[in-house]
Amino acid sequence: MSTAVARHAHCPVAVIPEPENYTPDRVLGPVLVGVDGSAASVRAIEIAFDEAAHRNRPVRAVLTWSEFNRDIARAYMQTEAEQLLSESLAGYVEKYPDLEIHRVVAEDRPARRLLAESQDVQLIVVGSHGRGGFAGMTLGSVSQAVLHATDCPIIIARP
Repeated sequence: MSTAVARHAHCPVAVIPEPENYTPDRVLGPVLVGVDGSAASVRAIEIAFDEAAHRNRPVRAVLTWSEFNRDIARAYMQTEAEQLLSESLAGYVEKYPDLEIHRVVAEDRPARRLLAESQDVQLIVVGSHGRGGFAGMTLGSVSQAVLHATDCPIIIARP
């Protein structure tokens, strides 16, 4: 059911797990946001910072990269990814100066890293590009993977 709603919605969708699947100690955790520089990512960042400010919790922003099929040095790709994350967060850092921000830039698959980083968070926010046969009618692979594997609340944002 949650997949169908998230797949067809034209607005952000929050999916809240059954209470027995959500551990109360996560209430003190940060808000996790996946970043990739896309329009969907911008919307996710916007929502994540707003949620973190309302909850008075830090933001953990995650951006992953891969050198698969590329002839670029890993150190260069890491630097480029760090720059993309900084640029993506720039306006929000100024808008929310009191928020603590943790930046994670790593060589990894996005869904895998987001799930690894989500073990102590109270909320995950990801964008959805809607990859698939009909643009806007499907969930992106990352948002779908995280939605089905997480046990904490998640907001899926569309641009």
